[in-house]
Amino acid sequence: MGPHPAVAAIRLAVRRALHDVLTDLTDFPRTRPAGTPSAGPRTPAGTLPLVLVACSGGADSMALASALAFEAPKLGIRAGGITVDHGLQPGSDLRAAEVVIRMTALGLDPVESVAVRVGRDGGPEAAARDARYGALDEAADRLGASAVLLGHTRDDQAETVLLGLARGSGIRSLSGMAEVSGGPGRSHRYRRPFLQVDRQTARKACMVQSLPVWDDPHNMDPAYTRSRLRHEGLPALEKALGKGVVEALARTAQLSRDDADALDAWAAEAETGVRDEDGRLECAKLYALPPAVRRRVLRRAVVAAGSPAGSLFARHIEEVDRLITGWRGQGAINLPGRVEAQRQGGRLVIRQG
Repeated sequence: MGPHPAVAAIRLAVRRALHDVLTDLTDFPRTRPAGTPSAGPRTPAGTLPLVLVACSGGADSMALASALAFEAPKLGIRAGGITVDHGLQPGSDLRAAEVVIRMTALGLDPVESVAVRVGRDGGPEAAARDARYGALDEAADRLGASAVLLGHTRDDQAETVLLGLARGSGIRSLSGMAEVSGGPGRSHRYRRPFLQVDRQTARKACMVQSLPVWDDPHNMDPAYTRSRLRHEGLPALEKALGKGVVEALARTAQLSRDDADALDAWAAEAETGVRDEDGRLECAKLYALPPAVRRRVLRRAVVAAGSPAGSLFARHIEEVDRLITGWRGQGAINLPGRVEAQRQGGRLVIRQG
């Protein structure tokens, strides 16, 4: 008899993600030292590649950890785990220590708990996310991990799309979370195998495997926007519109991502054609571009000038766009990161002040 359907679903999702990791590691030597498994590429030092799971102890990440521990050895991959102690609740260090014990019991190695200090920039949810990714990046760099698996589910994707819609964000925000993402130099670090798996499947997989899980009280706290959306907003939508809202929103995310990727590629090509011989942006040529492409060119230029992408919102780019489409002699536009944009002699000048 095969595994329970929920267990089979999560294992299949992780197996596909690990195959993708191996495919991306094409620059690793294929030869192997005597006595080592033959499956999978090697690091230059001759060791097997390492994939980590970011595990909070909740149902989604515990299901992910168990599937990684089961699938990785069959593909010649070392499987490890990281849990991040945000220090936001009493006893969080003890909770993190318990998660380490659970991951170790699954056979993951190395396993670590990393404590972080959560700031205040961007609100509590954004600050915790920034601290968490900073810790995961540091651990992955230090341990030489090829990838980090994250337990975001289809339900998380639906919530992300709705949050973007409520904020009046553009199509990139509506595209939700990517299956593969990362920062500069780490574009393929983070993998989200469960974006096509619903939350209940992950919880069921934990139950049938007798995996203990921890339900974060913050996920039930109405003080957090995502918590209110999860327990009030989405259920209300499903009551009004019927079942299938989560699946439809996840499908919207994928369609939006395809469109956003195409427009980003168009903007990257168009940017070279709207600059003069000195590399300055020409307002007349910018004006001739379709608005969706022009705003992407402007955003790329503002980020290149030093404005943090995470602090740059649609309203900022709209103000810069008005220097092109609604020029009335207005002064410089102040942007995040001490960046200024102003129109001078038919050119758009964007620089840090």
